[in-house]
Amino acid sequence: MRDFINDANIKNILEKAKNPPPERIREIIAKASELKGLTPEEVALLLQTEDDDLIAMIWQTAHKIKEDIYGNRLVLFAPLYVANHCANNCLYCGFRRDNKELNRVALTMEQIKKEVQVLEREGHKRLLMLCGEHPNRSSLEYFMEAIETAYAVKTEHGGEIRRINVEVAPLEAEEYKQLKKTGIGTYVLFQETYHHETYKTMHPSGPKKDYLNRLTAMHRAQEGGIHDVGIGALFGLYDYKFDVMGLLFHALQLELDCGVGPHTISVPRLEPAFNAPAAIKPPHPVSDHDFKKLVAILRMAVPYTGMILSTRETAALRSEVFALGISQISAGSRTNPGGYQEETSEAFRAAQFNLGDTRTLDEVILDITERGHIPSFCTACYRLGRTGKDFMDLAKPGLIQKFCQSNALFSFKEYLLDYASPVTREAGEILISKMLDETFKTKRKKMVCDRLQQIEDGTRDVYI
Repeated sequence: MRDFINDANIKNILEKAKNPPPERIREIIAKASELKGLTPEEVALLLQTEDDDLIAMIWQTAHKIKEDIYGNRLVLFAPLYVANHCANNCLYCGFRRDNKELNRVALTMEQIKKEVQVLEREGHKRLLMLCGEHPNRSSLEYFMEAIETAYAVKTEHGGEIRRINVEVAPLEAEEYKQLKKTGIGTYVLFQETYHHETYKTMHPSGPKKDYLNRLTAMHRAQEGGIHDVGIGALFGLYDYKFDVMGLLFHALQLELDCGVGPHTISVPRLEPAFNAPAAIKPPHPVSDHDFKKLVAILRMAVPYTGMILSTRETAALRSEVFALGISQISAGSRTNPGGYQEETSEAFRAAQFNLGDTRTLDEVILDITERGHIPSFCTACYRLGRTGKDFMDLAKPGLIQKFCQSNALFSFKEYLLDYASPVTREAGEILISKMLDETFKTKRKKMVCDRLQQIEDGTRDVYI
């Protein structure tokens, strides 16, 4: 695979886009509202826009696009770190090899089982499993065994993990075939920054220093049969405008070469991490205003993709960004292996980065419910084969919403009955009632009501 990120070209496009005419920005916004996506040149013009009124239009349009495609649902998941041994020396990561004060951990299968039990008893059904990159302490064989262990855990109230997405170091196509056999959902990998010189500086040693190997991993994953892949950048390492453009070029290249773009785009922002110099003092800090702007522009540029927001951000900012195109969020997170079983004063010394939103899953669900979003634990698309191109054929015209809205209500109803606090249960039932009155037409409303009653009567894992 060739390197398809051209730094000079991206900088040239951004330079030409400076001081964009307001009428041109309005034209681009109108085009985006038709769910057609945007070209790199159009995205550059939006990125260079500083007019507050136009930025407000960008935010409003991003919100509408997300609602048109996915409805008002927000999918929830928890990250599960199983090991923090790492051979890389990334300057922004607490796991980096030269962090000699980090408590190094590789969970046993029994410890992983206990972690998953805690998460299931909180109500989680979806995980993102991660580990550091180390040839011995976190090998592919170890990671696959960890996935199989997590899937096998069952708890009361029908507690189970129905879908595991993974974030693991770049592999070869044959290794991706092995990984797929464990039943994973989306394969996630961040380029961190698309700017070559910054990438080189931030990754001075270890396997991760190979920019091209990381950039082309998604192509190999799809070659290995993994249909859904997720990309991302760590904003704050370099100019956010450049990395937004890098994400777009990556998405376009995947669609060109593989016939399908990224299933998800993640937008983490650099946050402090133990003994990680670039995280303690970000080279290119991104303001809250610019962060909201870049999230909205990505939603307009790649309307079909799921957009993921982590607990790096504060609760207050997350609540604002939910409305700008985000469709998936983590909740109740821990970034240290073993962190769900116990919380000690030393826990941060085993963590990858500091958390901004430390609320429990139930607290997050109550917040988003009161804001009119449907919390969703749905995994139906993975299990019914609506993945890859099949998913995109439904997502691009907004047809996926007819599944998303119903399945979100079903999985939310399960949560309310089995795990929710009384105040969350009350707020959730009010939202479900409102959705039934305002969203579903007569025939579909009857189907949804019938299945909600089945859940009330004890049936679990209902989906269409």
